[in-house]
Amino acid sequence: MKHLFLLFYLGFSLSVYANEYNVMNYGAKANGTTLDTKAVQKAIDLCSKQGGGKVIIPAGKTVLIGTIYLKDNVTLYLQNGAVLLGSPDYKDYTTDTHKNTYKNEPHMDRCLIFADGINSFSIEGNGTINGNGFPNNFTKEKGGRPMMLRFLNCNNIKIKDVTLINSASWTSAWLYCNEIVVDGIKITSRVNHNGDGLDFDGCTNVRVSNSSFNTSDDSICLQTSRPDKPCKDIVINNCVFTSKWAAMRIGLASRGDFESVTVSNCTFHDIQDSGLKIQMNEGSEMKNIIFSNIVMKNVPRPIFMTFCQQRAGTDTPMKMLPMKAMHSFSFNNFIIDNKDLDKNSAIFLTGMPKNYITDIQLNNIQMTVSGGGNKTDANRTDIKEYTLETLGNWWPEFSLVGTLPASGIYARHINGLFINNFYLHTVLDDKRPAVVLNDVLHFNSNSIFLNRKKQTIKDN
Repeated sequence: MKHLFLLFYLGFSLSVYANEYNVMNYGAKANGTTLDTKAVQKAIDLCSKQGGGKVIIPAGKTVLIGTIYLKDNVTLYLQNGAVLLGSPDYKDYTTDTHKNTYKNEPHMDRCLIFADGINSFSIEGNGTINGNGFPNNFTKEKGGRPMMLRFLNCNNIKIKDVTLINSASWTSAWLYCNEIVVDGIKITSRVNHNGDGLDFDGCTNVRVSNSSFNTSDDSICLQTSRPDKPCKDIVINNCVFTSKWAAMRIGLASRGDFESVTVSNCTFHDIQDSGLKIQMNEGSEMKNIIFSNIVMKNVPRPIFMTFCQQRAGTDTPMKMLPMKAMHSFSFNNFIIDNKDLDKNSAIFLTGMPKNYITDIQLNNIQMTVSGGGNKTDANRTDIKEYTLETLGNWWPEFSLVGTLPASGIYARHINGLFINNFYLHTVLDDKRPAVVLNDVLHFNSNSIFLNRKKQTIKDN
């Protein structure tokens, strides 16, 4: 009887652990200096071939790799204290990992972890992926700056609990993927340029929650590099953002449509450029997007919206595409504290003459700014349009425009702007009005206050 029980116990134990593949059992030295790419790939390949399971990066070990390829039904599991470290040698990153879809940036084509057409995989655990992306390892002049993660045409992906640090360029690029869950991760990407966090290109059914971002470029991007691949059904909540550029960018690369996006219960702090940067310029449609319960501190341009024309992608036709549509946006329950910034801290919404952004709602927004605008600022009428002449070969950035004639909201070329309960406080005296409209059709407001005094805004 004892022998039968022992056989049963051993069989049960083997069945429990048979789907775990510790990379050290496949030749990994895990000493942080020996290149373990082949051992990690061997474990991934076998795991997938045998039906799936966990490939283990063991606790307390540092596993050095070049490019690896994820496979069907594999969970890359980083135990607490484990580090998956990117090689400092650019030659260890392969060339068959698709490309960066933005123009003029082929030096970002390679990547550390790649998946192409893969179904049901994940990266999980309390360990760390370290891209080792310091400038002494990777620069454009040295050959390039690899991304950390790139997933192409994949389905059913989960990234949970891991920490992603020190990417040489973008932390991740998700291209044309479906069913994505990102939960409880931390991204710190400050050691090199273009350190984006999560870039979703033509992705659908995306849920990002409970995560924090500290990035040298946009923390989260929604974009569309192909006209047949929309970005839609996106939910982002319970996240914290700090960034050297924008916390969240929607658009710029915008050949496909954007639809059904919700962002809620997030905090933004110490952003260098913009909080919400929403830009449509490659000829498709953007609609039905809502932001709610947002707290911002030290975030110039809390909301920055542009509708114009510009090429962003490597595959975008050289001829500028006609402007299509940008409509139906709602911003609700914001508290914005910019008292420690300069006078260029306004909300900026701009379409183009005869090409309006339509139907924008701003509800329950409390905003504190430093003030300091003078009469010259208040009387400015030479605010540049985002024409091709103004843009040249670059993006529609605020720096091309300069100080705005409003201390709180400047809106132009909008059809359907509705402001309800907007409270603006200026620390210093500011000669600019709280809200300035230029070519705004169908404007309606209720309860706009400047330093607790109710304001009347003329519909022009």
